[in-house]
Amino acid sequence: MSDIHLITGVAGFVGRCLTERLLNEGAFVAGFDNLSRGTLRNMAAFRDSPRFLFQETELTDLDAYRAAFNHAMEWCPEGRIVVWHLAANSDIQAGVRDPSVDLRDTFLTTFHTLAMMQERKLTKIVFASTSAIYGPLTGPLHEDAGPLFPISNYGAMKLASEASISAAAESFLTHAWICRFPNVIGAFATHGVIFDFLNKLRRTPEELEVLGDGNQCKPYLLVDELVDAMLFITANSGDRLNYFNIGPPDEGVTVRAIAEAVVQVAAPGAAIRYTGGDRGWVGDVPRFNYSIAKLQKLGWHPRSSSEQAVKAAVQALWNDPECRQ
Repeated sequence: MSDIHLITGVAGFVGRCLTERLLNEGAFVAGFDNLSRGTLRNMAAFRDSPRFLFQETELTDLDAYRAAFNHAMEWCPEGRIVVWHLAANSDIQAGVRDPSVDLRDTFLTTFHTLAMMQERKLTKIVFASTSAIYGPLTGPLHEDAGPLFPISNYGAMKLASEASISAAAESFLTHAWICRFPNVIGAFATHGVIFDFLNKLRRTPEELEVLGDGNQCKPYLLVDELVDAMLFITANSGDRLNYFNIGPPDEGVTVRAIAEAVVQVAAPGAAIRYTGGDRGWVGDVPRFNYSIAKLQKLGWHPRSSSEQAVKAAVQALWNDPECRQ
């Protein structure tokens, strides 16, 4: 029997990388995306594969999602089915301005995905969570740290999604893997600090505006390594409910260092202007110490430091003519 993977957010940054990896390993992939952030271009390398099915659908519309999900189930060959729920609002600031954005795009997509799985008797889910669930806790942030009080609606709805998955694990799921992401960067990115800085310099090459004082410090991981870790976790942790931080082996790099790296590549000599304050926006966690000891104990180790990841991502995005807002 074949391995079959149903992926929400398949046309997005992480979804593209995961899909390509699974198809290269001989699996079948059925993907869903509303193309609000994801693009058809992201799927160009595998769109015509006979083992890939794409459906443009709105996961927040339960009837439309059900029709797409049922069609995917009819298309699938016999085999073990795993659902990868990656779809969510990726614009944290938009969720601060309008809390309904994350209620709809981050939580309701999870709620509907679990509903579809229960209807079709699917029992395995991998969930893309985030370090934002920890809120302003000081480190090291282990998986069982708490209490958890997120300071963004994005983090709050991701935490609510984790809670819903935990409840489903008591009801009908046999395996749930919760993967808490750091800041993920690399080729094909559609958002994030490097993406934003490069586009700012394309508009105003003489100056780069940086929100905050530049001392914000966070971990960064290349998307290829993130996918490595997710696949490793699903293959090597078999509890009913599994949850892991994924990240680099260090405490991260500062926004100041990222700004300097971007300027060096994109606009040497450009001035960097900091707006001031200890954070970039409401809901921004200015720094955190993210422990990956649990994942390392399982046997997975990152290859790149945050600094190495940033330098590689800056070059990859700057060389990509389609990396534009």
